[in-house]
Amino acid sequence: MQGQVLFAPINGSQVPFHISMIKNAVQPDPDRTATYLRLNFFTPGQTASKDIAPATSKLIEQHGHNSMFIKEMLYRSRESQRLTAAHRMIQELRKRFRQHAAKAAEEADLIPQEKLVKMRDQRIPRMADLTMRPFISGKKTTGTLEAHTNGLRFTSKKHEIVDIMYGNIKHSLFQPCENEVMVLIHFYLKNPVLVGRKKSQNVQFLTEVVDASVALDSARRSMYDPDELDEEQRERQLRKKLNEMFKEFCKKMERVAKHHRFHLEYHESTKISSQNISQIRFDIPYRDLGFHGVPNREMVLIQPTVRCLVNLTETPFFLVELDRVEHIHFERCTFRSKNFDMIIILQNFDVLPLSINAVPMNELDAIQEWLTDCSITYTAGQASMSWKSVMNLVKGDPRFYEETDEHGESKPAGWQFLQADDNHDGNEEEDDGDEDYSAGDDDDEDEDEEDEDEEEDDEEDVNGDDDEVGV
Repeated sequence: MQGQVLFAPINGSQVPFHISMIKNAVQPDPDRTATYLRLNFFTPGQTASKDIAPATSKLIEQHGHNSMFIKEMLYRSRESQRLTAAHRMIQELRKRFRQHAAKAAEEADLIPQEKLVKMRDQRIPRMADLTMRPFISGKKTTGTLEAHTNGLRFTSKKHEIVDIMYGNIKHSLFQPCENEVMVLIHFYLKNPVLVGRKKSQNVQFLTEVVDASVALDSARRSMYDPDELDEEQRERQLRKKLNEMFKEFCKKMERVAKHHRFHLEYHESTKISSQNISQIRFDIPYRDLGFHGVPNREMVLIQPTVRCLVNLTETPFFLVELDRVEHIHFERCTFRSKNFDMIIILQNFDVLPLSINAVPMNELDAIQEWLTDCSITYTAGQASMSWKSVMNLVKGDPRFYEETDEHGESKPAGWQFLQADDNHDGNEEEDDGDEDYSAGDDDDEDEDEEDEDEEEDDEEDVNGDDDEVGV
C-alpha cells in the first residue's frame, strides 16, 4: 500500500505492475466453489479514458506497435476473503494515486513563496474567530489571523495553516458591515496559493453580524416591542464594534508592512519591489455607486472601488481590475427593456469578455457617468453579440484602431463599430416603420373617402323617399 506497484502472481512468480496501468479491478459473482477477481489493463487500441495518466498514455503510444501488452487477468480462489481484501487494497491504491496526481497537477504551476518570518520583538496584531473563504476543509473554516514581519498567517481550529506574503498581495479590500450581513477583508493575490486542495487567487476573512437566513416566528411582533428594540440596539453596537476592530487591524497591518520593509530583499530576486510591499493600502467599496447584476448565478450588488469592480459578499467572488479593462459594451439597450447586459472587454484579447447580466435599466445613466469619471470608453447596442467571433475579428485586424482599412476606405475606429452597426440597424428599422406608417395612412384615407360616398348615397335615398311621400 505504501508504493505504487501491484505484484500479480503469474506461473508462481510475482510480476510487478504499476498501478496506473490498471484500468479497473472487478469481482464477478462467485459460484458455489470459488470467487473471482478480474484485472483489466490499459492496452493499445482502446478508447482514451479520462482516468488514464498522461505518462501511461504516452508510454502506450510509444511502445504500442512493437510490444506485447496484457489485456486482462482472472484469478480464482476458494478463499473469498483473500480476493476481497486484495480487491479493496487495489481500489484504495488507485484512489490514492489519482489524488496524488491531481494534487501534483494543481501544484505544477504554483510559484513557490518565501517562508513566513514571525514577529517576536513586539505585540502581534491578531484577530480571532474569523471565517476564511474559500474553506480549507469541511463546510466552514474558522480560526485566527495574525500579521507578521513579511506576511499573514491564518491558523484554523484544526491547526491548518495558510500563509499570505505581503509581496503576493495585489489588492487589499475592507468592506464594513453597513447594510451588509458581514464585515470582511479581502485579498486579491498576484499568484494563486494552495488553499486545501485547490488553487485560489482570492482569499477572504470575515465575521457575520447576523445570520444570512433568519427563522421568523409566525406571531406578529409590534414595532414598539421592548425586546425588538433591544435586539436592534445590540445589533447596531455589534456592527460598530466589528467595524472598528477590522479597521484597527487593517491599520496595524499597514504599519507592520511598512515598518519591516528592510526585510524584503528576497523580493528583488523575484521581481517584486519592496516599494510596493510598503505601500499596502486597503480600499473600501463605494456602496453609493453600486448597481445590481448577475455576474455568475444570482443577483448581487456590484460595487466599484478605486482600482476594481467587485462583489465580495457572495461566492464565487467577482473582481475585475479597472486598469485591465479595455472597453465596456451595453447589450439589449432599448426603451422597452427593463434590464440590459454589461460586457467587460479586457485588454488581453485572448480572454473572452466578462458579462454582468440583468442590470436594471434605471441604473444605466449612473454606470455611464462612473465610467466617464474613470476614463473608460463604452458603447451601447440593441442586439446580443457572439463575442468569440467578435474577438477573433478584432485580433485579426491590424488596423483595428485606425479610421481607414488597408484599401484606404473609411471605417469606424476601434470599438465604435459596435455603435455604428447598431445605429445602421436602427435607421433601417426606422425607415421600415415610416413606410408602414405611410401605407397605413393611405389605407385610412381610402376608407374615409368610401365612408363619405356611402353617407352621400344614404342622404340621396332619404330625400327620394320624402319626395314620394309628399306626392
